[in-house]
Amino acid sequence: MAEPQRRAPGHPAGSSKRGGEGLPAVAFVIATIAAIGFAAVYVQTGNTQVLGVLLFLMMGGVGVGLIVWAQRFMTPPEPEIEPRGQLESTEEDIEAFKADFNVGEYELERRGMLTKLLGISAGAVGIAAIFPLKSLGPSAKESFKETPWASGKRVVDEQGRPILANKVNTDGVLTVFPEGDVGDEFAQTLLIGLRPGQLVPVPGRETWTPNNIAAFSKVCTHVGCPVGLFEASTGQLLCPCHQSTFDVYQACQPVFGPAATPLPQLPLGIDQNGFLVALGDFSSPPGPAYWDQRKPS
Repeated sequence: MAEPQRRAPGHPAGSSKRGGEGLPAVAFVIATIAAIGFAAVYVQTGNTQVLGVLLFLMMGGVGVGLIVWAQRFMTPPEPEIEPRGQLESTEEDIEAFKADFNVGEYELERRGMLTKLLGISAGAVGIAAIFPLKSLGPSAKESFKETPWASGKRVVDEQGRPILANKVNTDGVLTVFPEGDVGDEFAQTLLIGLRPGQLVPVPGRETWTPNNIAAFSKVCTHVGCPVGLFEASTGQLLCPCHQSTFDVYQACQPVFGPAATPLPQLPLGIDQNGFLVALGDFSSPPGPAYWDQRKPS
């Protein structure tokens, strides 16, 4: 067996790596600064180009730091080989062990510094990752479940004009809003003149359609598109986006397409001047169904 190469005293393994911690340390610092910048830009401007660059620096800094650290400080420079049969260490081996031991203390110190920098950068990246969570959409708070419709609010058209109950024609359909909130996305409503005796009301809603006038949310319960096509002969409302179809005379239950829940109904009344008014909010929150949505009442 060939005699393995031995290290000369004073030149132990790892001694050539003194000072090599600079690159991973810089990478971790860059990642930390980029994470702080990412959070700041996200809150202030949300510029997607800047966020993309900062995300690259943030994730790239951590990745580069880990790779360089692993390559330079965590892998042995060469295999250690020793022939069998040697029972005691030579003077050369003893000197080499002492040198390795001294280098080990230095390695522990610089690895400790890099570990701290890694922890700081990883923590900064983790905190920065929290900010985009607000892009997942609004939480299901009361403001998300309720609309401007309230008891006593007049029903008005898109020009803000109140609607007289005796002016709504059979099979007629009109987009309306609560007075003072014309254009509100979640409050937009379809006012429909029903054919007498054909509506099958939901129990408890028998008085919601005075003068055979019904009101249903215009926001599709699939993905929120406006339901604007009414086929009077069949009494069906059609959403043009994905062809969800609702049967008006069955309280707008879905009969075709991807929508799984009915259009919320608005309770109507007539004030002393003959104008249509709301008697409360919709039977359920308008728009696409979600996990915390209350069931229609």
